[in-house]
Amino acid sequence: MASGNDSIKKTITVALSLCFVCSIFVAAAAVGLKPIQESNKDLDRKTNILSAANMLDPNRSVSEVFSTIEKRLVNLETGSFATQAELDAAGIDLDTYVQRDASRNPALSIALSGENDPAAIKRRVKFATVYLVKSGDTIDRIILPVHGYGLWSTLYGFMALEKDFSTVIGLGFYEHAETPGLGGEIDNPNWKALWKGKEVYDAQGKAVIGLAKGAVDSSDPEASHKVDGLSGATLTSRGVTHLVQYWLGDNGFGPFLAKLRKEGV
Repeated sequence: MASGNDSIKKTITVALSLCFVCSIFVAAAAVGLKPIQESNKDLDRKTNILSAANMLDPNRSVSEVFSTIEKRLVNLETGSFATQAELDAAGIDLDTYVQRDASRNPALSIALSGENDPAAIKRRVKFATVYLVKSGDTIDRIILPVHGYGLWSTLYGFMALEKDFSTVIGLGFYEHAETPGLGGEIDNPNWKALWKGKEVYDAQGKAVIGLAKGAVDSSDPEASHKVDGLSGATLTSRGVTHLVQYWLGDNGFGPFLAKLRKEGV
């Protein structure tokens, strides 16, 4: 009996020791891979920003092209570029600021609910990142981060606008969990190409861009503001409309873009 107990104890000891050693290797691998993972994540972000702005160049690296882009923060409360004093008061470092993290920080965001949250994001940052492509002091195009809820997930993407701050260059989503073949068609290059040249604002300055029910009728007076809806994905289509109208509207980048149109940089 004693010999059997000793055998069981040895088996358990060996198993526990093996688990412990394996956990050390797994932890070490995770730590070692983290810099690589962060680097890949940063490259993916830059690639998506350049893609939305139609700036990817097969003859130049992503890092080289991205180095021509200027990152700024916008105070969404004032509709102006954030001043250094405002950033210092909020404890924000431009180089390390992560907007998604800030949206979960009550000190750096505001709570949204009901009709004030059409994009279903729950919280909106006080300071939002924008990316500028400039010629001297003139902004040639601007890239804005946008996000909102679809059917199954939050859609994260970037929208790029021409120097009139109203005409769309491109829209692309880099993270979502929508249904492949339905809502997942937001990744379809043919659908994404439909956004180019669309107008965000109507004559009164209201953000009216969005998805149509089905294909856009070219004879529709609102056709310049509409993109084909996603077949079989009504809720995803509605979510895309809500998120672009929210972020380009009065509670998002709208006042900031209006100021740029009126005053310039």
